[in-house]
Amino acid sequence: MHQHDCDLLIVGAGILGLAHAWAGMRRGLKVRVFERSHTPLGASIRNFGQALVTGQAPGPMLDLARQSHGLWAELGRAAGLAIRQQGSLVFARTEAEEAMLDAFCLGRAEELGYRTELLRGPALDNLYQGRFVHHRAALHGLDDQQLFSRQALPQIIDYLAGQGVEFHFSTLVRDVGPGSALTTAGRFSAGQIIVCSGHDYQALLAEQMAALRPSVCRLQMLRARLAQPLDLRHAVLTGLSCVHYGAFSDLPEADAIRREIQRDYPQLEKHGIHLLISPTPHGELIIGDSHDYGTDAAPFNQEDVDNLLIDLAEHTLGGRLQVLERWQGVYGARGPGPFSVLPAADGVTAVLMHTGLGMSVGLGLGERTVAALLGEGAWPVSS
Repeated sequence: MHQHDCDLLIVGAGILGLAHAWAGMRRGLKVRVFERSHTPLGASIRNFGQALVTGQAPGPMLDLARQSHGLWAELGRAAGLAIRQQGSLVFARTEAEEAMLDAFCLGRAEELGYRTELLRGPALDNLYQGRFVHHRAALHGLDDQQLFSRQALPQIIDYLAGQGVEFHFSTLVRDVGPGSALTTAGRFSAGQIIVCSGHDYQALLAEQMAALRPSVCRLQMLRARLAQPLDLRHAVLTGLSCVHYGAFSDLPEADAIRREIQRDYPQLEKHGIHLLISPTPHGELIIGDSHDYGTDAAPFNQEDVDNLLIDLAEHTLGGRLQVLERWQGVYGARGPGPFSVLPAADGVTAVLMHTGLGMSVGLGLGERTVAALLGEGAWPVSS
């Protein structure tokens, strides 16, 4: 076996791994990234590609999302990414959902500087030529961005490779320890090792990760096309998301939405469904999602869950959908906070997301973790 030296060795080429690679590369470090599949296939590819500021809970997550917003602009220019920067729309379909958006705009949004505007009346009626007039209001999150992950991640990899980052795909990392990683391509030495292995809690650092008591969240996802074309340029959510996202979920008005769901839509609560829609560059829509938690992601989708998602999307968009593709999203979930930065051994650090918000905060988290490793700043903490 040959020794291969580098300053920073990263396990995982999802958005967290790439964020740390970019942060290292920008500091002039020699960086290697190892990915066991031939291309990234985890949460970063399977989910929505939404980089949301508006939905983030006050505190570390909001700070990271704001930092990531600026970093996305920088990386987008450098790597030639097609980033939609028109923001997000959170539609209120009921009186309770509208009251939530009102309360957020008049309170937390003003107090903490969330850049939003509430669309009602003519502003809502004129949105997309009246396509959304059947809603009561829409919260426009001005700082929210969205990418088509299937294209964006390969572009980021190509950019980083062109800047000197060395990628090792189809290469399994079998073990990591102080200054060294054993892989199927041999043993590599490194000044620092960062493990960004997503929802895989068994392959590396299993004992240390088990102490966090994480789980895996499985999502049912769809790609679809509207029968009546709509040139959607915003990420779309509904008031259902207000009981899931930290910017809203602890406000008193969220309780009325919870009661409404429990009373009128118990199947949505049972399957953890709240609607998210992301447009692709090809005129199609990525639609989801449900939430099923466990130690592993079971391979079996439920047709009734897909039907609930389709019904919600068709009502929200005001049109019929043709489903083109179905798959399972997945992400690591339910740890001690929204993310963990875990010193696992001398020179070995694991970075894990415990929510599906890697696109929203990952670039900032990578920047702060690498800075802390180099003594440039404090370690990121989730609370």
